Amino acid sequence: MTPPLAELLATARVVALPMNTRFRGVDAREALLFEGPQGWAEFSPFVEYADAEAATWLDAAIDFAWHEQPAPQRDRIPVNATVPAVDAARVPEVLARFDGCRTAKVKVAEHGQVLADDIARVRAVREQMGPEGRIRIDANAGWNVDEAEHAIHALAEFDLEYAEQPCASVDELTDLRRRVKHMGIPIAADESIRKAEDPLAVARAGAADLIVIKAQPLGGIRRALDIVAQAGLPAVVSSALDTAIGLSQGAALAASLPRLEFDCGLGTASLFADDVADARPVGGSVSAARVMPDADALARLEAPIDRREWWLARLQRCHAVISR
Repeated sequence: MTPPLAELLATARVVALPMNTRFRGVDAREALLFEGPQGWAEFSPFVEYADAEAATWLDAAIDFAWHEQPAPQRDRIPVNATVPAVDAARVPEVLARFDGCRTAKVKVAEHGQVLADDIARVRAVREQMGPEGRIRIDANAGWNVDEAEHAIHALAEFDLEYAEQPCASVDELTDLRRRVKHMGIPIAADESIRKAEDPLAVARAGAADLIVIKAQPLGGIRRALDIVAQAGLPAVVSSALDTAIGLSQGAALAASLPRLEFDCGLGTASLFADDVADARPVGGSVSAARVMPDADALARLEAPIDRREWWLARLQRCHAVISR
């Protein structure tokens, strides 16, 4: 049952977290936080998302704040470092923020860059992490099939763990997976899961070797677990550039998976210059315990009044969507 809007508004706080490095086109990450009977939750669909899509994120937040969650199977979650599409010279600075992480996810196919930039960045990560480090790349659907095949061949020398969402469509992923299968580099699906009307289409088409799941975009922990069970593929839990509160929900999802074969993308608190709580990885992992925001941090990071009003209006619209 959806709680009344007034209950959400009673504790709603809108924050803007400054980032160490521009990421996903933003220098500050905005989010709306509220508290329910089970604790704090986060509502932070990206600003360009329409209300119909954003409402799923609100469903997830309400579920986390109002309902008891599945029992955890583990209390620590191993996580990867995340390397934005920075110049190769900045890679050591970025990796230094991810204490003890043995895996790095490297952003590639950035608009305005070329493959040579990706190669230099991935090479720098390999040099920093050594031969034992694990490297995965994430193209955010930035390539067509031919570009992806060429790029994966060019980057294969760095011993890739997998390539995440190299192309946009399920058909493209299916074709690419067939083309690169002989190289032994798995294909992971992210946007084809969280932004798809049918998140199981990837598994039915044989378009991916593993899936990337995120608690907020999928409507909460239970729905994400159901998708994993039906897909029958290994899952990597990742963040949607969440604050420490949203990362806590992601950690709870990772903690409740029956199997956790890959390091998770839940170390992204290290991308922020400030946060509502400290959720940065320690020794390559994060806690699965629930996080509470720090009162001083909430005040320090409060968004400007015009942005607060924008988010409260969005909350009201999305609440109406899910109430219907």
